[in-house]
Amino acid sequence: MSFAVTTIIFAFLLFTFMYFLFKLFLHSKQKTIIHEKPPGPPTLPIIGNLHILGTLPHRTLQSLSKKYGPIMSLQLGQVPAIVISSSKAAESFLKTHDIVFASRPKIQGSELMSYGSKGMAFCEYGPYWRSVRKFCTLKLLSASKVEMSGPIRKEELSILVNTLKKAALVGEVVNVSEVVENLIEDIVYKLMFGRSKYEQFDLKSLVQEGLALIGAFNLADYVPWLGIFDLQGLTKSCKKVSKALDEVLEVILTEHEQAANVNKTQKDFVDILLSIMHQTIDIEGEQNLVIDRTNIKAILLDMIVAAIDTSATSIEWALSELLRHPRVMKKLQDEIQNEVGNKRMVNEKDLKKLNYLDMVVDETLRLYPVAPLLVPRESRESTTIDGYFIKEKTRLIVNAWAIGRDPNVWSENAKEFYPERFVEKKMNYLGQEFESIPFGSGRRRCPGIQLGLITVKLVIAQFIHCFNWELPHNISPSNLNMEEKFGLTIPRAQHLHAIPSYRLNDAKLE
Repeated sequence: MSFAVTTIIFAFLLFTFMYFLFKLFLHSKQKTIIHEKPPGPPTLPIIGNLHILGTLPHRTLQSLSKKYGPIMSLQLGQVPAIVISSSKAAESFLKTHDIVFASRPKIQGSELMSYGSKGMAFCEYGPYWRSVRKFCTLKLLSASKVEMSGPIRKEELSILVNTLKKAALVGEVVNVSEVVENLIEDIVYKLMFGRSKYEQFDLKSLVQEGLALIGAFNLADYVPWLGIFDLQGLTKSCKKVSKALDEVLEVILTEHEQAANVNKTQKDFVDILLSIMHQTIDIEGEQNLVIDRTNIKAILLDMIVAAIDTSATSIEWALSELLRHPRVMKKLQDEIQNEVGNKRMVNEKDLKKLNYLDMVVDETLRLYPVAPLLVPRESRESTTIDGYFIKEKTRLIVNAWAIGRDPNVWSENAKEFYPERFVEKKMNYLGQEFESIPFGSGRRRCPGIQLGLITVKLVIAQFIHCFNWELPHNISPSNLNMEEKFGLTIPRAQHLHAIPSYRLNDAKLE
């Protein structure tokens, strides 16, 4: 046995002994007042409930909630956590007590890869986060900005349709997942960088690797003293990906700085962010909130991550379900055909008339929320909710995946893909409805909802309107693999493949 392994085992046993001594001493000194916490599974020393989470924690937590209830306690190493799994509980935590749970816990992945969590997604609640969010919402993600970026989506989709037409001519099996990911990547690059993808590096792969690392259950986040051993190798991996991402962002920023004097008809995200470097964007009068290069890289990285992986994942799941349900596919094609005809492609103005498309997207987001456990929150102070005491620094895990599949809300067919359930229920995702919360709710709700929805809807509409799709000959709708991979997002475990056949007459994109 090596010295290093012996040292780790000795340290573990010593810590366990000290832990029991501490608990024994603390128990004898405790006051008689006991605060009731939510029910939850029994814990083990040191690791608490970490051992029960499994490879698909959103499914494990849903199963546990059936036994312990929609507000459930977990002990994740040394971190107390609350898991909520119903719309009623979500409304209580994310609306009634939103300000209490408006902050984020510090996790190693975001600290290493997001420049000390200086972006929007993982930043703790405070003046800096409020200022950055307000700036990004107004200057980068407003309705007018989304509308101005329409020509980018139009151009990239037109190029893709022409490529797929060639594949259709020869009956080629298309890797739909790869096609969708590349399309979204091209749209995002044009929107954020003002240009097509860089040939010298693979930013998409780096983003996906970073997402997987941040979404992984890192022992160092829950048992900090184990962090020095890096038993999972996650610290090393995070540092490696962080360095690679930083090099990419430096190339992008430097390129824009060197072209600063070029007149552009439309400024991209990097141009807008660089325009505020060394300036204060503080909305509360605190003079120390000045945006520097590190802040810009952190904000830009958040934007890239949020835009590339989330939209592509939603589109892949929607197309997967449409292939599994030919009835729904036909109904959606008929709706688009009636509104658009068969001589042109869908444009963004058409989307407002496509009610069944809205239902298909709503049903996809209900069943496959991009972030199944959202991004974890942390309580800023102790509070009592529904009679349960929740202490400060408790981690809040919102199981959006379980909420969207709750049979008490969505009936006994909650697991089925059935868009018609939204005939009488129009979703707006503005934070007032909690039966399906794919974008979160409250102060930490995703600020890019408009951009995300219009991209997802337009791509799905174009794919379905321009082409008929069939699964490869050895796969039927009933046996299409629908397994997912867990991380911050839940993409398909296997890429989706299908065969397109062109269905329009000399289509034009007006």
